[in-house]
Amino acid sequence: RLPKEGWDDEQIEMLLRDLAAMDSNNFVDNVGVGEREGRVYSRLVKDRNKGMIHGVGRSGDLTAEQPKAAGSSLMAKITNILALQALKAAGLSTASNCAVLPVATGMAITLSLLAMMARRPGPKKIIWPRVDQKTCLKSIVALGLEPIIIDNKLVGDEVVADEEAIMAAVAEHQPANILAVVVTTSCFAPRVPEKVVPIAEMCKREDICLLINNAYGCQTKDIMASIASAGRRGRVDAVIQSTDKNFMVPVGGAILATVSGQDDILAKVAALYPGRASNGPCMDLFITLLSMGEQGYQQILKEREELFPRLFEAVAKVAAKHGERMLHTPNNKISMAMSLATIMGSNKAAASQLGGMLFARSCSGTRVVTCVKNETVGGIRFSGYGSHLDNYPQPYLSFACAIGVTKEEIDTFAQRLDKTLSEVTKKALQQSAKEATASDQSEPPPPPSADDEQEADEAQPPVQENPPGV
Repeated sequence: RLPKEGWDDEQIEMLLRDLAAMDSNNFVDNVGVGEREGRVYSRLVKDRNKGMIHGVGRSGDLTAEQPKAAGSSLMAKITNILALQALKAAGLSTASNCAVLPVATGMAITLSLLAMMARRPGPKKIIWPRVDQKTCLKSIVALGLEPIIIDNKLVGDEVVADEEAIMAAVAEHQPANILAVVVTTSCFAPRVPEKVVPIAEMCKREDICLLINNAYGCQTKDIMASIASAGRRGRVDAVIQSTDKNFMVPVGGAILATVSGQDDILAKVAALYPGRASNGPCMDLFITLLSMGEQGYQQILKEREELFPRLFEAVAKVAAKHGERMLHTPNNKISMAMSLATIMGSNKAAASQLGGMLFARSCSGTRVVTCVKNETVGGIRFSGYGSHLDNYPQPYLSFACAIGVTKEEIDTFAQRLDKTLSEVTKKALQQSAKEATASDQSEPPPPPSADDEQEADEAQPPVQENPPGV
């Protein structure tokens, strides 16, 4: 089980060496005459992988034991158990099984939809409330499925999934033609997470699969509790979360979880996966969870929640100083946004470059949304792309209080944002002055008045008709 207290590095290293010794490529007297025998040319590469070279799974099943790699196979199984307990520690109390997949969130969604297609061949339609993030939509269209995009609605500052429109779309397109409903529980403000319980109840009633894109939702107990409740009261087929966004490991893995004993999707995904897989994402999570321990992970989650209001208040002060405000999005507990209406009104070009200016000052992760951008994703054209809505009323800057952020980072971000906004305002004033000067120079001089002509005549010296000497 996931240890209460984290292990030290020496203990983890010792366990990894013991596991690696169980893989055939590390046997002292092994003679390999196959096409894949775990040979590695570079010592650096072998050390980086702790001597576990064969990966995980077999050609017929991602979760099957590999005879040549008993240690790697055991590590993968233990990691799945640790990941399940970590999800429960984060608040997903009804989690019943999970698998760490060697792909990131988007491909995990694709694999899950593939498994649903294998289980229920025929239906091609996916009900999908709009989220302006490309991964999920591309995961759908890559399979040749037809997304039925549900427009969101504006409630105050929040962009909210329209539950009535979701239900109406299911009735219009008929449950027999719908493969799944795909909902999102972690997203950029001002978009807020779906209320998954009524959607799960509808999916149970209409016998439709429900896939929850919970990319970084493990970071807040409210989201995890709502998914747990959805599993108890309705139908939830798959819950997908990123390993890097939730557990601070390198990009490349995802956790496919099931709830309330509805576990058959896991076996189908494992059987669909073609060939063996890298054990890199699995090993990274294995090491990290042992290092954190249950108490360590819960402490990190607690610290993030405590820092959320600090970030909000720090940026709110900066916003007020520059004539802006924080958008009111209380139902998004990870991401937040600051208006850019005043700044965009004075200099749209400079404001649209704000994200790049912040990145140049070593502030990453912000997004400037102008609300006027049109973009085509998967062959589908969206207006106001980035804002999750065709006509969001004002531009904004979004950012997040994510797991691992520190007080120092929050305070430094607020300071750099303040300086950057001051620079944007300064550029706006300079540009306005430049445009005013250019406008003045381009205007023709006014025609002279009668008084001006008389004064000019009086100022001329008298002209002699016959100058001397002529």
